[in-house]
Amino acid sequence: MQIKIINTSDHELPAYETLASAGMDLRAQLNEPITLQPLERAILKTGLFIELPIGYEAQVRPRSGLAAKKGITVLNSPGTVDADYRGEIGVILVNLSQDPFVIENGERIAQLVIAKHERATWIEVSQLSDTSRGAGGFGSTGVK
Repeated sequence: MQIKIINTSDHELPAYETLASAGMDLRAQLNEPITLQPLERAILKTGLFIELPIGYEAQVRPRSGLAAKKGITVLNSPGTVDADYRGEIGVILVNLSQDPFVIENGERIAQLVIAKHERATWIEVSQLSDTSRGAGGFGSTGVK
């Protein structure tokens, strides 16, 4: 699939790192490094603007290495970029660690996954069909 993109950043376009990668890394577009203090959050701009076809979204997701090694994650994960949005892609990062984290211009801060989605039409009813699970949720099926 082809997607129109405007790149006002200092960096190359997002790209898949391997043949089987689902996501493309997003890089921070910064005039100067910023430091995220513990439990601090910030919206980091990417310099990227996209035009998705209707029926698709771009999902902004955390990078597993940053999350596991540094405690840095995407706060509204996954963040959704809708097909009719034409603004700059931003990433809401949060520092869940106990240490300050410095983000440099061009640092890979998140990943972008392009996903097809469906639009639903609600059908109001007075009763839903029975299942063995029923209304059980939040761990009701156990852990083992």
